[in-house]
Amino acid sequence: MILHLDLDCFFAAAHRIDHPHLNNIPIAVGGRSNLSIFDRKKETRHLSTIEGAFTSSILSSNGNKTFKEYFVDPDGKIRGIITTSSYEARAFGVKTAMPVAEALRYCPQLTVLPPNYPLYHELSHKLKILLEKATPSIEQFSIDEFFADVTGWVKDEDIVNFATQLKEQILQELGLPISIGIAKTKWIAKLCTNAAKPNGVKCIHPHEIKHFIKTIPIADFPGIGKGYQERLTKRGITTLGDIQKQKALFYTWGKFGIQLYQRICGTDNEQISLRASKKSMGLGRTFDPEYSRDEIKRRLIILCRHLSFLAYKGQHNPLTYALKIKYQYGSTEKMYINTNRLFSEQQFKEEVVKMFYNIDSHPSHALVQVNITLSNFEESKTITMDLLHYEEDKKRSKLTASMQKLRDKFGIDIIKSASEL
Repeated sequence: MILHLDLDCFFAAAHRIDHPHLNNIPIAVGGRSNLSIFDRKKETRHLSTIEGAFTSSILSSNGNKTFKEYFVDPDGKIRGIITTSSYEARAFGVKTAMPVAEALRYCPQLTVLPPNYPLYHELSHKLKILLEKATPSIEQFSIDEFFADVTGWVKDEDIVNFATQLKEQILQELGLPISIGIAKTKWIAKLCTNAAKPNGVKCIHPHEIKHFIKTIPIADFPGIGKGYQERLTKRGITTLGDIQKQKALFYTWGKFGIQLYQRICGTDNEQISLRASKKSMGLGRTFDPEYSRDEIKRRLIILCRHLSFLAYKGQHNPLTYALKIKYQYGSTEKMYINTNRLFSEQQFKEEVVKMFYNIDSHPSHALVQVNITLSNFEESKTITMDLLHYEEDKKRSKLTASMQKLRDKFGIDIIKSASEL
């Protein structure tokens, strides 16, 4: 059997561990675009211990800031959105992605906390270690979700007791409530967790799947996005039970249709992924309208510095650089380049700045967002490096490595380029 473990209201629950006065009252964790990365003053940042494309890697702590310091601008306007809300807050209609100001109108007694990402990542890492000891194999699916395969480890008739004891162990050792879904396949197990919440255990055996999924809305199944939902709804397919009756249709939709149908019916037999290799890494920020191209260039270079450090830490040599910018009134531009050169911070910065000037189609308009992504990590056996620039790139790559060693030891802000200041 496969377990799917999902921490309940994780960020909110994390704050309650050492602050019992937050128990049994409506609380929420809010967030806003962290612009401290662009400050000229030094700030302590933490490097996440969690691998995976689902999570940020460089973390800033806001845990010591008050509501006013974090959420209220000098003009008195409340900024930010809700990232997690407790069940007590949800009873008032407070939801994820709701503006903090709106959440406070729904629930005036709501306690809204600044995020503490180092704490969340530390607890997630501790949970991973606990699960590695308690089960034979696990997959970390997100910062607050795990799969565990206990096939042959626990008898089917004992699985609910095993999951219940594991749930209690996690609560006792980490102080975190968790819900657990159990099934023969991972995606049905994940679906079971929704039925187990909050702080419960739900097990579905193969002969129970047909009845279990009959009335579940298609939007509740992982992997069915809004576009696919619209496509299915036009055909009168609104529940997973409807999908189960349409095998012939889904098999005409190729690999994805077949895979989706089998996952929903619990016949896919997919194994959990034991190694979550990183396919890409990116950094981006949203900010108030900014007209100065010199300031935008400075911010891009800062993001490049941080991404270069992450590439060094992960021992990656990315061959694709991508840039996306967003203007004040919603229009976006994006561009990517492929290269076969040795990665270096200097060359990366040069290429990103070039891309920016190539795609800045409205130079008189203000920008409100920039995003940079590194991907297509080199596999040395399959890539031929650029011999024309090899010696130059080798020197630059060596310089990058030297700088990153210093940053690793003394902090990522210890070495900055003059253009950042």
